[in-house]
Amino acid sequence: MSSLPAPVREFLDAPRIAVAGVSHDSHQPANAIFRRLRETGHEVVPVNPHADVLEGAPCYPDLASIPEPVQAVMVATSPDVSVDVARQCADQGIARVWFHRSFGSGSVSGDAVRACEEKGIHPIVGGCPLMFCGRVDPAHRCMRWWLQRRGRVPR
Repeated sequence: MSSLPAPVREFLDAPRIAVAGVSHDSHQPANAIFRRLRETGHEVVPVNPHADVLEGAPCYPDLASIPEPVQAVMVATSPDVSVDVARQCADQGIARVWFHRSFGSGSVSGDAVRACEEKGIHPIVGGCPLMFCGRVDPAHRCMRWWLQRRGRVPR
């Protein structure tokens, strides 16, 4: 993974990653991210306050409920929930945070990014592991290329 942008490499170096926003709907971006991280050897923990099991794994309502520490959090929630997740990351001492976004706002909210920065967390804002992790499909390769040129994902 040495050719990856440094923030992406640091995030993906985490052995245990929580994905906030995994859903009962397996077609959601959070679910695809969860599956890709699992396929590439990460221990992945789904977070959703409305489920006990998702994608065949025990699901937790928030970061504080996860029994073993995670080193990174992928935020793939609605923007109005992402600020709460950002605060949970700060409370848990999790410094590797990535807010999902392709086109539109995705999970990004100004309040969530500010909540991270106020606690010394420098989040990745935009894109997702599907653009960098494992075998990247042509659509995600094209999105990465386009969004990198617009400064919306790490280069």
